[in-house]
Amino acid sequence: MSRKQAIKNQVKEYMPKDWLSDIRIIYRITMEAVNDIKRTGFMNIIIITTMAAILSIFGALFRSTISMAQFAQELGSILEISAYLHPNAPAKEMADKFSRLDHVISVKVHPKEHGWKDLRKVIDLPNISNPLPDTLRIKVDDIEYIGSVIKSVKSDKRVESTNYPETLAKRLQLIIHVVNTTTIVVTLIVAMLTITIINNTIQLVIQSRKDEIEIMRLMGVSNWYIRIPFVMQGAFYGFAGAMIALIPLHFVQTLLGKMNQFFLIPNPLMAEGMVVLTLLLVGILFGALGSLLSIKKHLQV
Repeated sequence: MSRKQAIKNQVKEYMPKDWLSDIRIIYRITMEAVNDIKRTGFMNIIIITTMAAILSIFGALFRSTISMAQFAQELGSILEISAYLHPNAPAKEMADKFSRLDHVISVKVHPKEHGWKDLRKVIDLPNISNPLPDTLRIKVDDIEYIGSVIKSVKSDKRVESTNYPETLAKRLQLIIHVVNTTTIVVTLIVAMLTITIINNTIQLVIQSRKDEIEIMRLMGVSNWYIRIPFVMQGAFYGFAGAMIALIPLHFVQTLLGKMNQFFLIPNPLMAEGMVVLTLLLVGILFGALGSLLSIKKHLQV
């Protein structure tokens, strides 16, 4: 540690510390951020509007992603695995066994007598002996695990064969993967655009206050005292943009809610609140991050 730094630390130890001093510092930093926003002038409207447009797109896609995932999950939960048993296989015993498998939510026994009765209602058949096997109808909690469940069911030698809507299951899995990938890509794009906009804005503010910042440095003002107002300014832009983005997001959420009602699918639990909170956090965090990167690049403190 240098002698200069040691002296500075000693001085700090003897400086009076109380809650009033902390409040004054917070007030001054806040007013400094407010003054920086005022200095930006008309550019504030352009920045916040641009941020609102970007975050609106993110919010709409994010909310749509949740609804699509819910739709795929609800449709996937309807799919059943039909396990056809060998003659004289203990259906109830096997149902209990398969119900204990991971990701299996229910196993129903469909006796061959019921199957034969239902079939004769549809098709006029001669009076012959029942050729149908007992069937187990197995539901899985997540379509992603349907393959592993089928593999476990087939491993039991008392199961003659299995059947399930493979094509539909694969398409649902594809939808889920596309939805998840889209969410990640959109989040990255929003981060890049937001950080770039805030970075350029803070750069202009730093340039306009270059002489003032240099004087503050010569007076020994803390680096964080200089940095924090810029971070607060970036966070403000993100917050303001997110608040405006809530307006179009409300219409999107209402439309998706009506679509869910039309298809008799329940709205995702707490989806609206989660999307609003995520939008605000994304705006604030990315806005603050853009400011930090700009400070690191253009302000040597």
